[in-house]
Amino acid sequence: MLVPLSWLKEYVDIDVEAKELEEKLFSCGFEVEESYEVGKDISGVVVGLVEECEPIPETHLHVCKVNVGGAEPLQICCGADNVHAGGKYPVALEGAQVYATAKDHVTIEGTMKIKKGKLRGYESCGMLCSGTELGLNEDLYPGAGYNGLLVLPDDAEIGADVKPLLQLDDWIFDIAITANRPDCESIFGIAREVAAILNKPVKTPALDYTESGVTKDGFTVTVDAPDLCPRYIAHYVTDVKIGESPAWMKRRLALVGIGSISNVVDITNYILKELGQPMHAFDSSYIEGNAIHVRRAHDKEKIMTLDEKEFELNENNLVICDGVKPVALAGIMGGLNSEIRDTTEAVIFESAKFARDNIRKSSRALGQSSDSSQRYAKGVDEYATVMASKRALHLIEELGCGKVSSTHVEVSTGNSIEPAEMKASIKKVNGVLGIEVPTADIERILKSLNFQPVINGDELTIQVPAYREDMESYPDIAEEVIRMYGYDHVTPTFLAAAAVTSGGMNTKQKTELKIKRALCAQGAFEGVHYSFFSPSDLNLLGLPEDAPERKAIRLINPINEDLSLMRTTLAPQMIHAIARNQKNGCLEGRVYEIGNKFIPKDLPLTEYPDERETICIGIWGKEESFFTLKGLVDTVAETLFIDFEYVEDKKTFLHPYRTAKILYNGEEIGYLGQLTYEIQKEEDMRESAYIAEIDLKALRPVYGKVPTFAPISRFAKETRDLALVMSKSVTCGEVEKAIAEASSFVESVELFDVYEGLQVGPEKKSMAFTVTFAPKEEEFTTEAVDGYVKKILKNLNNKLGVELRS
Repeated sequence: MLVPLSWLKEYVDIDVEAKELEEKLFSCGFEVEESYEVGKDISGVVVGLVEECEPIPETHLHVCKVNVGGAEPLQICCGADNVHAGGKYPVALEGAQVYATAKDHVTIEGTMKIKKGKLRGYESCGMLCSGTELGLNEDLYPGAGYNGLLVLPDDAEIGADVKPLLQLDDWIFDIAITANRPDCESIFGIAREVAAILNKPVKTPALDYTESGVTKDGFTVTVDAPDLCPRYIAHYVTDVKIGESPAWMKRRLALVGIGSISNVVDITNYILKELGQPMHAFDSSYIEGNAIHVRRAHDKEKIMTLDEKEFELNENNLVICDGVKPVALAGIMGGLNSEIRDTTEAVIFESAKFARDNIRKSSRALGQSSDSSQRYAKGVDEYATVMASKRALHLIEELGCGKVSSTHVEVSTGNSIEPAEMKASIKKVNGVLGIEVPTADIERILKSLNFQPVINGDELTIQVPAYREDMESYPDIAEEVIRMYGYDHVTPTFLAAAAVTSGGMNTKQKTELKIKRALCAQGAFEGVHYSFFSPSDLNLLGLPEDAPERKAIRLINPINEDLSLMRTTLAPQMIHAIARNQKNGCLEGRVYEIGNKFIPKDLPLTEYPDERETICIGIWGKEESFFTLKGLVDTVAETLFIDFEYVEDKKTFLHPYRTAKILYNGEEIGYLGQLTYEIQKEEDMRESAYIAEIDLKALRPVYGKVPTFAPISRFAKETRDLALVMSKSVTCGEVEKAIAEASSFVESVELFDVYEGLQVGPEKKSMAFTVTFAPKEEEFTTEAVDGYVKKILKNLNNKLGVELRS
């Protein structure tokens, strides 16, 4: 939230520098994300008096003698049409810094330094400035919008720095407001805190006004949804004169990013920022039926908002209606049929409290956001609702843009806006903090925060203002005390029931870290995605309607349709990640993600879903293949000191002949394979991509498993390369398993070549393996190893019909 220092000073006598105030705000729980001087990029600009002004023949330029308070006047060439002798203007001296401007005098990005130069042969020692060159517009300073020099007041001191004169020495604080303090989502809300920090009184904005004898006879307000609108205030204002707002109001609005529209509209925007209460002004002539009616929208009812967008509503949306039609989308935006126009002669001011969750859901569902909806979504208190109504009527009178009638209608559920009494034990307050805060300091702090404390022994009684809806019990009091007393007073201590433990990671965390490190060592990077996906992602995978992955949990209030389902597989997001990388020019890579998929036991949910921890691996590039992916999957197995089996499989989104299911102890725990060409084309992939998914939850029983120690043999290992011919239907996993089963001396089996062609015949393929034999009690002989090889070949032939390639 943007907070100008000059606006804060309207309510608090601030006698510290901006940086010191920033530190004090941070120390009491308000982080200033950024602070900057309004004219931070402007330097070396002073007030100058043009004493002489002569035209340069055959040009639009003038050569001027400008008094800037020095010993001699400066000669400056100027092309502005409003320069004349006797005028006072900003002068950028040699070495000064101002904003660069385009030819049409609109400020563009960047600044420029002023140097001495020549124009049409005349020496120019500086520059006379326009408002845009100083970063100003018409709202920030009257006359700054003119396409010429900025005219300064006649009483401006010659040679004085223009920044204080133009209020460019003001500061803006961008303050992050925590969710539990919506009362500080306003300039006055922050001012209350600043007053407490500096131990100064806070000045309440003027709320007085005088009612005329005019009434709006028969005018009524009804609220049919008090659960969504606990308080609604409407006040009738007559003799409205639409015009410009005063300079001070336009400047304050400009400093917080709001452009001036007209006096009546500006008042509502001003109060939104000053008090944090959204308001709306209806043109009374467009209110039919002499009534305001707050209700839920009818199904498929339509409204056109001020930005000329039409929305189809339902009963979850709240609308403000007149006696005939909707005139506003409650808490979000007014209707186009009731906007303030130049011809407006009477208005009805609205100030209301709407349920924050309803406004948030409606705004998100309709895709319509505004300053008002953002403010309502964080929470508005009824104290501010009443205060804002009075403030608006005061400003109407102060600006002379209307007369306040005596027609005031207020509908509420009876909630009090008076302070509520709360009692607490000082011992309990200190118990939360773990230190003893002196009673005098507790009383002083709570008094500065307008809690009107009374202390009687250990009993503390406070009066909680209606705008402090976050105050519920003694821990909240403790928080208020310590943030003002200072967190540096807190000394680290153990909780009463605390115990010293060895700490560190548990078995699950250690195992996951080992897997991550092993994959990173293989060149893979970790990715993190949302736990949600889109229904279209399931269509991308080509899953049938009865596929278990389609049995996904739908969110009641998703951010958007693309994040509306709890994921039942990690594959879609990995596919999108591979596609994004390739579109960004990264044509090779390896990525893995460890995350949960959510498998419901029944829909609609009657109990928590099964959250299954899963690892998904994606690879792509010219050097990658089904077998390099299998190597990464084997890395996971090796890290856990187990072995996987691979069996041919079919997946709708994977290549029909390059897909396998992953088995452990005969149980299917995942799959791996190449993405189909159709998916690669749909996702605009330039390189082939491969994906694997493994259910880590099924492997939990082996987490923490340690390898069995086997002493290194004193005898040398032996290796044999076997080129085998087999049917194309035989898988690599089947061959490896048959080789390992044939001899207990087989230590490892590694595939190093695959061939298909005329030399092995149709429907055949050749796979070459390196088989490593490890001796146990005695040294291998050539005859013994040859015997092991014969057993392997026999087992392969009997089980799989595999023969040695000749």
